[in-house]
Amino acid sequence: MVVPVNYYLGLSLALFTLGAIGVLIRRNILIILMCIEMMLNAVNLAFIGFADAFKAVDGQIFVFFVMTVAAAEVAVGLALVIAIYRNRATVYVDDLNILKW
Repeated sequence: MVVPVNYYLGLSLALFTLGAIGVLIRRNILIILMCIEMMLNAVNLAFIGFADAFKAVDGQIFVFFVMTVAAAEVAVGLALVIAIYRNRATVYVDDLNILKW
């Protein structure tokens, strides 16, 4: 059974929207990072949907690069969150309104 590309794009749009709303509404840095990951996975799903629809490998290659960037983002982001938590004892964005330590 072949899944139409509209289903891939609909689910991708829903995941991306949920991620964007989470980034805009939530105040915890860890939750914001997870919402960014959800947005990147939504883009990956759209790439896979188009790659399946057009019978091309290009979308899967882009997914590989996006996953590489996502892994680097998680590593750097988590290191920054740990450093901020050690210095400020909080992970809430509202409490980090100034750049001075």
